Amino acid sequence: MTLQDPPARADLPAAVRWDIEAIYATPDAWEDDARTFPEALGTLRAFAGRLGTDAVTLAAYLREDEQVRQRLGRLTAYAGMQASVDGQDTQAADRRDRAGVLASSHAQATAFASPELLAMDEGTLRGWLQRDDLRDYAVLVERVLRTRPHVRSAEVEELLGALGSPFGSARGIHPTLANMDLDFGSVNGVKVGHGNIDALTASADRDVRRSAWEGYADAHLAVRHGMAAALATGVRQNVFTARARRYPDALTAALHATSIPNPVFHTLIDTYRAHLPIWHRYWNVRARWLGQDHLREYDVKAPLSANPPTVTYAQAVDWITQGMAPLGEEYVSAMRRGLTSERWVDYGLNRHKRQGAYSNGVYPIKPYIFMSWNDSLPSMSTLAHEIGHSMHSFLSWQHQPYAHARYTLFAAEVASNFNQAMVRAHLLDTQQDPDVQVAIIEEAMGNFHRYFFIMPTLARFEAEIHARVETGRGLSAPDLNALMADLLQDGYGTGVQMDRERSGILWGQFSTHLYSNFYAYQYATGIAAAHELLAGFAAHGDAARRYLTFLGEGGRLEPLDALRNAGVDMERPDAVERTFAVLSGYVDRLEALLQARDAARP
Repeated sequence: MTLQDPPARADLPAAVRWDIEAIYATPDAWEDDARTFPEALGTLRAFAGRLGTDAVTLAAYLREDEQVRQRLGRLTAYAGMQASVDGQDTQAADRRDRAGVLASSHAQATAFASPELLAMDEGTLRGWLQRDDLRDYAVLVERVLRTRPHVRSAEVEELLGALGSPFGSARGIHPTLANMDLDFGSVNGVKVGHGNIDALTASADRDVRRSAWEGYADAHLAVRHGMAAALATGVRQNVFTARARRYPDALTAALHATSIPNPVFHTLIDTYRAHLPIWHRYWNVRARWLGQDHLREYDVKAPLSANPPTVTYAQAVDWITQGMAPLGEEYVSAMRRGLTSERWVDYGLNRHKRQGAYSNGVYPIKPYIFMSWNDSLPSMSTLAHEIGHSMHSFLSWQHQPYAHARYTLFAAEVASNFNQAMVRAHLLDTQQDPDVQVAIIEEAMGNFHRYFFIMPTLARFEAEIHARVETGRGLSAPDLNALMADLLQDGYGTGVQMDRERSGILWGQFSTHLYSNFYAYQYATGIAAAHELLAGFAAHGDAARRYLTFLGEGGRLEPLDALRNAGVDMERPDAVERTFAVLSGYVDRLEALLQARDAARP
């Protein structure tokens, strides 16, 4: 890998940047829309006390609120996207914060709606929902009715809505520290940043890996007390909200929002812990491959292939579209246009670009993708993951009205991981060069490491810190570091020699996930459901149709119901068990390649 300082944002060609101008042509256009947004909220407030008057009034309110929500979606997406590509753009950060205030204002302005709907006679209300002008809102209203035990009076709901903006401060402090104030040092004269840390810790040069990993961890450790205070505040907010809405605990409150029973979470964690020996075996095989007695944390991404393939963005697009061919020409053509001519993807690396990757659908404009490209199989895998999200949005928008188009996070992680699994299977079948085979398995293990190791570990961490707050205990930085190090040690076993202090600050490096109220576990359930679905392609002739139907359902069905229709029951451990079998199979293949390599040596 050649180390180079990334260019300034303004120096990137348009082809590697997303077409954000399709949302607002200029920041001034955003400002104009934001300035007049409060007027729309006044229109919504005028419906207070009138929703039960008649079906026509209710339909008028829901239509008006839908338009306001779409407008708010554009405002928040544009602001967040601009802040993502340049963490030191203070004007973009200001717009992002102001968009959060607008979202809170909307929640406050519409706080009357749920109590009024719940005060109505259910029979009358359900009768109204059969009308043509209300049918598209039936799912939305039914979900409000399901929350009856947890919705408070209009006055309390208004107060809870008003808390949205001040409660957003904790989730804003942590990424601000991480993206704007931390200096991660340099490696061989190249500044370490969120955009290149993954590439640096995957360097073939062990000193580069070590320096980058330690510098990244040390920068977070330097502000661990401030980050701990922010995280503790975020957890207390979750616990407060759960109690205010009469849930027994924060986990139940988070899962109830999408009708996920608590046993789904606990089954995942229990099954994960039972299969940790597979991870322990992998660390041992990896150490043998690298010729080391023990791995260090900065070795878990060390390249195994001596000649890993260089994968340009264009090559990745070809491989992804070839791999997804079983889903049909219509799916593949739309995907290719989004990845190329329609500029859904921001993949150019520039200074101050934040870490990570995401898909951010802006209904009905474009399902955008944020990432940083580095000409590697992992970059291709990330692109496959995110285009899975974006195609989920694309098909949902095609088949569902706006009220049903937004799918849950639980369902979202299925689509993204399915794309990765299908493309990986295609490459293993078609790329027979041993070096490429090793690189594909290495990419697979890197992906599993994030989604089937790190994310379950974060889920265990999240469950424990919420439980501590719920029982009146504190969350200090030393306690958080010790807890994270203990959980990682479970997964590493004796195969990885740990630096507990630097490993323990891993929680500080997830400045968004841990503020999303039990989000991390859904990566693990997503990868499990994805592999269960992929297995169905060999067993069922209509698997492609069922999967595309799942994508097109959007949020019309609850995620567990939509997955059952596609052939996966996530209330059972089967999908998680199958995915650990897939993981074990990759370790077997890697071990076989290791033996073949050693046997071929003189």
